[in-house]
Amino acid sequence: MESQARGGTRWKRFAVVMVPSVAATAAIGVALSQGALAASFSVSGQQFKVSADRLDGTGFVQYGAVDAQTGDKQVPVAVSGFSNAKIQNLCQSVVVPVPVFGDVSLQLKAGGGGKPVEAKNLYIDLDELSADATFNNIDIGVAAGSSTKGPGMSPGDKGKADPGSFAQQAESATLTGVKQTAWATTAGTFQLSGLKMNVTKGKHECY
Repeated sequence: MESQARGGTRWKRFAVVMVPSVAATAAIGVALSQGALAASFSVSGQQFKVSADRLDGTGFVQYGAVDAQTGDKQVPVAVSGFSNAKIQNLCQSVVVPVPVFGDVSLQLKAGGGGKPVEAKNLYIDLDELSADATFNNIDIGVAAGSSTKGPGMSPGDKGKADPGSFAQQAESATLTGVKQTAWATTAGTFQLSGLKMNVTKGKHECY
């Protein structure tokens, strides 16, 4: 951990712990009182994997949440929001099981060759993350609705979440060696430089 005077915190192999408790999850089922419906749409029943060499973000906020799937199933997630983000060597993959035919993989790559992916008001709904992470001027334990250093709670969460729920925020964050499993991603703008996409038979994931 870096000195407090420098206002930075470094966590080796950062692991997400920002998921609602069992009691809070039960409360969500009745009144969505803890965290948020992180995405303003129903998410699919499939997770996707995302990897990146490096993510540099300014204006960071993270809070616990619940995504709603079709069929009224709910899944706990951590919502990571960035006002601005640059991502180097982004890879996103999803494996879709097709009856009779077998698994089909969709893989997307962008942000290579020194031209990173750029995003504004980026929100990622994830339930697993590993990376080397450095946070500058971090505050842990702020109220989600009172965060000031990041983009705030996702607009899709307004009126659906308790603004007093637990959150953390930082002026900036740098993550390297990123590997995460996510349910949804939303952004105000998402500029994918050098975009390449391919669909192949079998299981071909980013990691």
